[in-house]
Amino acid sequence: MKILGIGNAIVDVICKVDDQYLQENGLTKSAMKLVDENEFQKLLSTLKIEETVSGGSVANSIVGLSQLGNKVGFIGKVNDDDFGQKYEDGLKKENVKFFYYKKKEILPTGTCLILITPDSERTMCTFLGTAGKINENDVDINSVKGSEMIFLEGYLWDEGDPKSAFDKAIQNSKKVAMSLSDSFCVERHRLHFLDLVKNKLDITFANEQEITSLINAKNFEEVVSFGQQLGKIIVITRGEKGSVAINGDQVIKCSSQKDLKIVDLTGAGDLFAAGYLHGHISNLPVNECLEKGTEMSSKVIQQIGARLT
Repeated sequence: MKILGIGNAIVDVICKVDDQYLQENGLTKSAMKLVDENEFQKLLSTLKIEETVSGGSVANSIVGLSQLGNKVGFIGKVNDDDFGQKYEDGLKKENVKFFYYKKKEILPTGTCLILITPDSERTMCTFLGTAGKINENDVDINSVKGSEMIFLEGYLWDEGDPKSAFDKAIQNSKKVAMSLSDSFCVERHRLHFLDLVKNKLDITFANEQEITSLINAKNFEEVVSFGQQLGKIIVITRGEKGSVAINGDQVIKCSSQKDLKIVDLTGAGDLFAAGYLHGHISNLPVNECLEKGTEMSSKVIQQIGARLT
């Protein structure tokens, strides 16, 4: 197997809202907020559902990699309930091997309300459910050892409990890539994330905001300098400014695609990572990895949802 993803198994529930809705419900645009089941149900009761899909950040990337013809798998914790079955079916439909045997859990399968405003930004309210309770016993060690690389998400670290699952996967893997996921994750776990980036990860994916927050940089030049001293690969997305990959003295830039009809930015980072990793495991030069990432993210932001259809 080429790549095994380990992340939050979350069913995405996509809805369209206006800015006023966010203000009235005390939500910060473009951010992710963790909510309990009651708050989730309360928000959902006032909304019209556009679409539901098997989501989660790394799972989106893994599906993208599958669509590019790679043999991939995913580990994520779901309950043996309706959403859990939908989740597994959604991955199987995309030729992703699901290395998790669902059983009855106390908490239901995780769900994420994705609220899309008219400017195409997405604001997320996540009820982690049983997804956040993943532990080392849920990690299929043979699938980790049988993969060329594992891909993790910062979101998964966010709950404390799954640290043992993270560590077990990293210790048994050949190569590790991880997405920092979200600025709030970075702020809460700065020291842990910094240790991972410096000592345990081979490839780190971040947007400019996340990496700047991680190292308390004053400007992007400081980020580049940090990356050059690291001696590992850091891939940074910068929105309209394009993307940058830093590997030792190498600093390779790629422009963003212009004149796109953007409708939803939900899967931009996830699909960028899929494209880049596809290039990386296909031994393409770094500039072509960045170009593939840009191509994939440009496609996905011109449609609703985080999966290419």
